[in-house]
Amino acid sequence: MDVDALIADNGMRKRDERFATQATHKAKPDPLSDKSGVAKPRTTFSYTEFTFDPDALTCHCPAGKKMWRTGRNTVMSGKRVIRFRGAEFNCVGCPLRAKCIRKPETTKTRQVAFFLGTAPGRLSSYGERMRERIDSPQGRALSGRRFATVEPVFGNIRYNKKLNRFTVRG
Repeated sequence: MDVDALIADNGMRKRDERFATQATHKAKPDPLSDKSGVAKPRTTFSYTEFTFDPDALTCHCPAGKKMWRTGRNTVMSGKRVIRFRGAEFNCVGCPLRAKCIRKPETTKTRQVAFFLGTAPGRLSSYGERMRERIDSPQGRALSGRRFATVEPVFGNIRYNKKLNRFTVRG
C-alpha cells in the first residue's frame, strides 16, 4: 500500500520564502511557560577528545591508547563513517573509564565514529527526499493546505497549553 505522505521537517519554514517575515509576528515569550530547557553538562568525552588521523585511519582515546577499527565501508544516513572500538584490556583498568563510558558497570569498551563525507553512489536519505518534495511547487501547495485544517488547533492545545494527556473520564 502506497501512502502519499508529506511530513515537514524543522527547517521547512526557514527555506520557504513565504515565511521570510515570520519573525516580525512573533509575540513575546510567556514568562510562565519557559520551553527553552536547561542544557545538561557533558559527563563523558565527546568524539572531539579522541585523536583521529584520517590519513593513517587510526584513532587514540583520551588516555592515549590505540583503538581498533571496526567494519569496512560503513554508511550511516548516506554518509561514509569510520568506526573505532577500544580494546577490552585497555578500557577495563583505565583511570578515565568513568569519564569515557556512560555506563561503565555494564559497557566493556568505548566506541567512537567519525564521518568522512557523503557516500558515493548512494541514494539520498528519506529526510533529504522529503525536503526535495516539500520544496517543490506541488509540495508547497499541499503543505499550504494543511494550515487551513484543524491541525493547528490540536498543535496549539498540545504544545502551548501542554494538554497532551486526556483521560476518558467525564
